[in-house]
Amino acid sequence: MIIRRAAVAGSFYPADPDRLRRQILDLLAGSDARATTAPKAVIAPHAGYIHSGPVAAAAFAKLRGCDAAFARVVVIGPAHYVPIRGIAVPQVDAFETPLGRVPVDRKIFDDVADLPFVLQSEAAHAPEHALEVEIPFLQIILPSFSLVPLVVGDTTAKNVAQVLARLWGGPETLLVVSSDLSHYHSYETARRLDAATAAAIEKGEPAVLGPGQACGYLPIAGLLIETNRRGLKAQRLAMCNSGDTAGPRDQVVGYGAWMFS
Repeated sequence: MIIRRAAVAGSFYPADPDRLRRQILDLLAGSDARATTAPKAVIAPHAGYIHSGPVAAAAFAKLRGCDAAFARVVVIGPAHYVPIRGIAVPQVDAFETPLGRVPVDRKIFDDVADLPFVLQSEAAHAPEHALEVEIPFLQIILPSFSLVPLVVGDTTAKNVAQVLARLWGGPETLLVVSSDLSHYHSYETARRLDAATAAAIEKGEPAVLGPGQACGYLPIAGLLIETNRRGLKAQRLAMCNSGDTAGPRDQVVGYGAWMFS
């Protein structure tokens, strides 16, 4: 079995499994009530838990009560470390965090293998935190699931939407788009930029999104294309920036959480 080992345990979140479990449970306890309808997709941030954990928890808390429905989770986010052209799938059998291993649904990659912009790349996945930080939340909430991890590099929102359409599945499949919002602006500038990004997400306007608004603007835009096609709408769950949670206010990173159902 080929295992993708945790790359940011001990930095973005605790490496000790008991501490990690307690932190996630505390974050979830501070979130709003569960959803009345199971989400099909959520957008969640991917910074260190001290910074974006409360906002991420707002998204994952909506899975409570729906947890038995999800057997497969597609987690898609931007490439931060390794430049790639297209959308990268891994060749591993499982992703590992301090909470254990999650099997990768490698068979479902056959559904997108013919797309010329889908490639296999271990290098893109090995150091990437954007997907990894979402997995412990899923491990706490979902009793059992398989993972479909996708890292997005130089491609188009339409290509992302095409991949998501093929992996959409039924009520057994949840989509998690991993993205932070604006990066390294002053507190007030970030609030203004993130408000515009939130409006684009909630109005279903993928063409408005660009790299200055979210590191995962392509995964978000691809999701919006497909949710527009299927008639799903975004509901804002939480939004703030690192100046609200931890750190100074001269250079902040924005965070937002939404659900689609």
